[in-house]
Amino acid sequence: MSALFWLSDRAWAAIEPILPRNQPCARRVDDRRVISGIIHVLRVGCRWQDCPPDYGPSTTICNRFNRWSHKGLWTRIFTTLSAPAELPGDLSIDSTAVRAHRSSHGAKGGRKVQAIGRSRGGPTTKIHALTDGCGRAMAFILSPGNCADISVAPALLDRIAPPTRLLADKGYDANSLRERLATSRTEAVIPSTRSRKVHIPFDETAYTSRNLIERAFCRLNDWRRIATRYDKLKTNFESAIAAIVRWRT
Repeated sequence: MSALFWLSDRAWAAIEPILPRNQPCARRVDDRRVISGIIHVLRVGCRWQDCPPDYGPSTTICNRFNRWSHKGLWTRIFTTLSAPAELPGDLSIDSTAVRAHRSSHGAKGGRKVQAIGRSRGGPTTKIHALTDGCGRAMAFILSPGNCADISVAPALLDRIAPPTRLLADKGYDANSLRERLATSRTEAVIPSTRSRKVHIPFDETAYTSRNLIERAFCRLNDWRRIATRYDKLKTNFESAIAAIVRWRT
């Protein structure tokens, strides 16, 4: 059996002021205990009903996660804790595709609305992210797995202040993105595709740091309910990512 996860004092001190207060509920289970149970489920990939009783009733764990997802609380926590104290320096942008389990199908609005698309590996969801110079996620967006990376880049960049440099692979080599970065005085550290007749020079030394975002995705995929999507609703899967991306230790 996997070891139980408990929020540290430092983690709780950061997250506790953001949580809703004075919630009407008889014999309300302690928030710290519930959040620890939620993160445990996301880490080991078990069903909500199989959550260890140490965290309280499994229905409470599941209901609290769903209710806070619908209220956007997990996203607010992520946004608050990931907000940089100063303008970002280097940011890396990339995406990773995760397989959508059959239990994730059938939600209202269809697959496209719920960010599920068919790609080579079957039904998948793409996680597009921006990470800083330490490999920490600063912003992310979900899309169907068959969505091109470059099409999501503008919306993702809108979520954070313009960085000094943006590191990206060849999939982001587009004139439209380069023009946007030039307008915001952001240096584009992006290698040219083979289709370009004249290759655009870039800082190859700085580009070597792009491996940090690859490592960030590897750590994210260590969480079983992220590596395989079981949630029907896009909102819930976003909340799962937001809930663990800062508390993965």
